[in-house]
Formats: sequence, structure tokens, C-alpha cells
Amino acid sequence: MGINVGKDYGAWKKVGGSFNDLPVRGGLVTERKEKYSFSFSDAELVQINIPGIYIVYGDILFKQQQMYFRPTYDVPDMVKLRFTLSGNGTIFNRVNKQQYIFNSNQQNIIYMPELDGTGKYDTGHSYRFFEVHFAKEKFLQLAEHSTKALQVLADYADTGRYTQLAEQNLPISWAMQHCIRDILDCDYPEGLKRMFIESKCIELLVLQVEAFERAISQKQPSALHSAYDRDCLYHARDYLIANIHQPPSVAELAKICGINEFKLKQGFKGLFDNSIFGYLSDYRLNHAKELLLDGLPIKSVAFMLGYSSVQHFSNAFRKKFSSTPGKLKS
Repeated sequence: MGINVGKDYGAWKKVGGSFNDLPVRGGLVTERKEKYSFSFSDAELVQINIPGIYIVYGDILFKQQQMYFRPTYDVPDMVKLRFTLSGNGTIFNRVNKQQYIFNSNQQNIIYMPELDGTGKYDTGHSYRFFEVHFAKEKFLQLAEHSTKALQVLADYADTGRYTQLAEQNLPISWAMQHCIRDILDCDYPEGLKRMFIESKCIELLVLQVEAFERAISQKQPSALHSAYDRDCLYHARDYLIANIHQPPSVAELAKICGINEFKLKQGFKGLFDNSIFGYLSDYRLNHAKELLLDGLPIKSVAFMLGYSSVQHFSNAFRKKFSSTPGKLKS
């Protein structure tokens, strides 16, 4: 979605097209890829538009911590499915005096009809996000006769009140990541492409609402009520990913992250909906799939990700994806 961005309140740059800038002819799919280079950031955007749905995927490297945003008035009213894939950021919207925090591997559903405020971002890491914007009327139709939580969000949007599905962002599940990847990798002919992308956007909405319903129905361990413990768990996850080729034991990881083993195991399961090594295994195999699709040899991928042999890697890959690495590359 097009937005006015600046390094101060003087000079503004419009980043991304608006919903109306991507016309849909005959109800099919319009896609655009753009690169931007400003004094305050470098960005690559992929924008996809189908009737009632606008998708944007961004990879941004910020050159300064603080940014300024002002409203754009050339876009329709929309409800946003927000996925922060990597990096960290915070936006303060002066219109409703609300702060929105976007941390790596977190998601939420947000209705923010107007943005006028400031953002702060980590300049040391790439900031990647994926968003699905449903036109408000389409979202209201989808929310009708659904869960109570989604209907409440729809009621707020219908009356123009700012809201979000969860007070705190929730983790992005592997199912959500797969869904996002399916959208970005879609190579169907245009007629089928529209049907496929629309179905995947609705699937993402269902997965988000399901995660929210599950989160409020489960009693989280007391460890997760502590901000310190949550920080330790996120550090544990990041450390695992950074040392994917030679991961530590649970005891070693607990010591590294400053938390006891019980809190680490129970808290990790509660926060990321997976065991420590179940999460690591899923991450390794999903990363392996991306590397294979990028053209890397099977042997190199197995070695890079710490598998003891190509056979061990192939067996794990086949068990997860019901296909061998060789078939994926062919």
C-alpha cells in the first residue's frame, strides 16, 4: 500500500503504489516489483493485486532509526494481516495515540484507517514483512458468521474504530510461513493464479484467527508472564537459528540464555507451539527447501545445515515434505 515516508517532517517520498495504482483487468492478477533507494532506506517491494485484496512483501534496510509517516488519501479502507518476518520496529500513530510493536516472527490483524506518526527501526538488520490487505467490505463478508473474535474486530472496522485482533502479537506458525511462501512462489496461469492467491489469503486469515483462539483458550505457563523470561525465550530461538549447523544441548542453551531448563522447555512450547528441537528441525528443513529452490546442490545444503549425511538429510526431508530433495530440484 502506498505510504508517504520521510526522514523528517520536511521532505516526503511515496513508497509503493496505492491499491488504485495496480488496476485489475478482467478480474485477474496484477503484480509489480520495485526497488527504492533513499537517503533513509533501501527497499525492495513485491505488490500483488486481485479484486478486493492487496498484497505487499517488503525487504527494507533502514539507514536511520527514526522515520516519519503521514496519511495518504488515495487508498480505500482496508483490514491488514501483518506478518513481520525479520527485524524489529515500532510505530507510534498520533491519530489514535497507539504504539504498534513489530518484532521478528510475529503476526497480528490490524485495522488502522489512518497513519500519521513516527517509526523506529533496527538499522543493523534487514526488516522483512508480508501483508495482506482485505478491502473492508470483503473482510466484513468473510467475518460474518465466523468466530466471535473476528466478528468483534469486524464490528470495530465497520464503525471506523481502530483495533487489532490481539493486544500482543502472536508467533508466525510454520503453516503461515508455508502459506506466505506459496503466494510468493505461485506460478499458475493468470486465471488460476487469482483463485489460488485468494484462497491462500483466506487460509492465512483462518490460521491467524485459529492461533488467537488457541492462545486465549490455553493457560500459558507462569514463566511467560515475565518479560525477562520471554526475552530469554526469544534469545534461545535466535541462538538456535544462528547455530543451526551445530545446535547446543538443552542444558547448554538454558545456560546461554539465562533461564532454567524447565522454564526453557515449557516456555518455548507455549510461545512457539513446538518443542525446542521440533522447532529447530522444522526451521532447518524449511530453510533447506528454500536453498534447494535457489539452486544449491543437495550435498551442499545437507552440509551447511549440519546433517550427518546426505542420506540422513534426504530421509528427514522426505518425511516432512513427502518428496525427496532430488524431486524438488528436478
